[in-house]
Amino acid sequence: MIKIEKSDRLNALPPYLFKEIDRQKEEVRKQGLDIIDLGVGDPDMPTPPHIIEALNKAASDPANHRYPSYTGMHDFNKAVARWYKRRFNVDLDPAKEVVTLIGSKEGIAHIPLAFINPGDIALVTSPGYPVYDVGVKFAGGQTYFMDLLKQNNFLPDFEAVPKEIARKAKMMFINYPNNPTSAVATGKFFEETVAFAEMNNIIVCHDAAYSEMAFDGYKPKSFLETAGAKDVGIEFHSLSKTYNMTGWRIGFAVGRADVIDALGQIKSNIDSGAFQAVQLAGIAALDGDQTCVETMNNVYAERRNILVDGLVNLGLVIEKPLATFYIWIEVPKGYTSAEFASHLLLKGGIVVTPGNGFGAAGEGYIRIALTVGTKRLKEVIERIGSVGF
Repeated sequence: MIKIEKSDRLNALPPYLFKEIDRQKEEVRKQGLDIIDLGVGDPDMPTPPHIIEALNKAASDPANHRYPSYTGMHDFNKAVARWYKRRFNVDLDPAKEVVTLIGSKEGIAHIPLAFINPGDIALVTSPGYPVYDVGVKFAGGQTYFMDLLKQNNFLPDFEAVPKEIARKAKMMFINYPNNPTSAVATGKFFEETVAFAEMNNIIVCHDAAYSEMAFDGYKPKSFLETAGAKDVGIEFHSLSKTYNMTGWRIGFAVGRADVIDALGQIKSNIDSGAFQAVQLAGIAALDGDQTCVETMNNVYAERRNILVDGLVNLGLVIEKPLATFYIWIEVPKGYTSAEFASHLLLKGGIVVTPGNGFGAAGEGYIRIALTVGTKRLKEVIERIGSVGF
């Protein structure tokens, strides 16, 4: 039996966010309590039929059974460019400014390998999607966290970043509409982002995975709509949440050509590209009737209204979100994030995510995903009212 030692990069990772939650879920199951899981942001609605039909047709074609292009089929990249033009009036060169990803998570995790050397600094929001920090650490870099605070509408305060840190930083990750806070960004904020990046020579990586998940007439902006944005960075997008395709693993990055090319270089050495049949289904999604997106948003809006109104009536502090399918809730006085999450799980059988799992600045909050139907959400309200806080 040989001795196994994990690498320093693995040992440096923070504890797995859901490990303790999984342990408590098992404890609750043994007690026979019915669990309502609102912890993971995985859509419960099916992929629209026309996308599935496109996959079935493409999967039956032997031409799609071979290795795909590392950086994506040109037809898929052209569909991305068409979608960006229709949706945001942003012009993209599909040959140079688009790269296909095996889900946006893959691209986000790999982009630091293209630009971060050991010891380099990247700016990352806290709370935030854990992959931003992990990708930087895997590349040997150091993360400087920009706190997202309620008083700043959960937008980073660039003036609070020490000048010596800003000068040394090589990359920055931002994400709007935001996971986990559900905050949205203004055009003014994106202008400030471009100016900050230009001043400090920082590559901006904007994660726009939730740009199509919005309510009450609100239409999120693309970072690339901002003057000068394509000079300083790129934008990641995914079909996962827009078309309920989380398991399909298809996404893309767009923007500054040399940054896109560098990400493509990394991918050509790591993976063999996305299955062509899935890319062809992605074309059907991007070019097809977008009524399915509107229908999905109407469902989430109804769920949001039921849950937020019910929980506010119970005394919880929540701002009704304009986008994403997450609810960011302040924990009651006397609880930490983890304590309140444990209370809801052990007493009420309700799985939520403690805010500190997304970074230190998430302490004092929990995140709920709107991934169950209205009947179950009403039951959530009843259970929280019953167990109290």
